[in-house]
Amino acid sequence: MSSFDRYLHTIIERGSDEAHQDGSATIEAQHLLLAIAAQPEPTLTSAGLDHQAIRDALDREFEHSLSVAGVSRAAFDLPRPTRSPKPPTQLGASAKLALERIARAHRKKDLRPAHLLLGILQAQAGTVPRALALAGVDQADLTARVLRTLPDGD
Repeated sequence: MSSFDRYLHTIIERGSDEAHQDGSATIEAQHLLLAIAAQPEPTLTSAGLDHQAIRDALDREFEHSLSVAGVSRAAFDLPRPTRSPKPPTQLGASAKLALERIARAHRKKDLRPAHLLLGILQAQAGTVPRALALAGVDQADLTARVLRTLPDGD
């Protein structure tokens, strides 16, 4: 097993825990991002994005999405998510797309942990881009920062 495979396995396991905490039936890109941020990730940290900052941004994105539908989170006492007895093991569509983005663009032997973050950040639509925008994060700039950490701006 390559070092990237071990890293990916660890992030997916942590992502599964994040998804379980959210009451999600699948592991999505935002759960992988939270898992990446749970360990020291210099590019995220330099942008002010630690685990808690990302969690806060995702909470704001959820509230914003509810408000678009005409629902105020503050007006209702929403119950906590119902968690299944076991954390999810299936990747959701957004996580699969992040992995597909890196698989299409890079040879497996060349993959580094930053490539996974890059695959997540390259999403043009979805929860992660909305959460980053609401947090005031320039997604293009953050993506460029990640690219600069890779050999030859891979």
